[in-house]
Amino acid sequence: MTETSFKRDKCSFLITGASGFVGRPLCAELLARGCVVRAAVRNAAMAPENTAVSVVGEIDGETRWADALNGIDVVIHLAARVHVMHENADDPLAEFRRVNTEGTEHLARSAATNGVRRLVYVSSIKVNGEETSDGHVYSEKDIPAPQDPYGSSKWEAEQLLRRVAQETGMEIVIVRPPLVYGTGVKGNFAQMMRVIARGLPLPLASVRNKRDLVYVGNLVDALIVCATHPAAAGSTYLISDGEPVSTPELLGRLAHALGVAAHTFHFPPALLKLAGRLVGRSAQLERLLGSLQVDSGKIRRELNWNPPYSLQQGLQATAVWYRNSHL
Repeated sequence: MTETSFKRDKCSFLITGASGFVGRPLCAELLARGCVVRAAVRNAAMAPENTAVSVVGEIDGETRWADALNGIDVVIHLAARVHVMHENADDPLAEFRRVNTEGTEHLARSAATNGVRRLVYVSSIKVNGEETSDGHVYSEKDIPAPQDPYGSSKWEAEQLLRRVAQETGMEIVIVRPPLVYGTGVKGNFAQMMRVIARGLPLPLASVRNKRDLVYVGNLVDALIVCATHPAAAGSTYLISDGEPVSTPELLGRLAHALGVAAHTFHFPPALLKLAGRLVGRSAQLERLLGSLQVDSGKIRRELNWNPPYSLQQGLQATAVWYRNSHL
């Protein structure tokens, strides 16, 4: 694919997961850049404003994609079965595979059949593993080591996508983000902001970790670069804001952005881990206590990508949204 044959402003995009946390700002940014955007959604009422709409229902190995893919140059595949706080599936791995693995392969093969030139797959840093230690930073060179059904399903999907690329010639780009935050964030990050806003004391002042995050605005920008840059074809990229922070530092920055004081006190992390095991919150506590650092140097070197927003700008924007919608 040459630079002249793949101009950004001439591309037509299909965005799966278009109604979600990343999908909505991605659609808005593509539209602002003059692109043609089609949203693949479960029902038409969920579609972002000003997009063309294709109702595809559930994503799995049987989804009918032909109408949604008609005339599309690039697919950005965001839709996934994500981490479930209270899992009730009899076989969680099978459920993750049905959507994230089988659904992704089926979409890719359908896209290739319909003449799509490139598919950008939003995977997860969980393909690399759950945490880094001893000064190690995750990179694209690491041997994948997923440790839960979600991460395993994403890694299996990556492997199948590479096979599709070899068999069909369609270009595949894989992006593995860490925790994404920003306007509309849910889950643990939103819960952390609620605790800070209420002024509740947290026993985290003794934590000495480093974690990389990525602001949704930075992820959106990186996905568009991966969708349009000729050099991205066939590559896997890890991305982040490039500003790793400790949990106490993150709490302090968020508190400042929210206009409140951070209330943390010293408590031995080893005892916190023990308490987490006793109450069944080990995974949640590990995300507060452990390190997860990401080397995003490859995308910066190969695609000349740099995050348009700093960590502080991202946290400030997230705090403004939270104040306006929750306080």
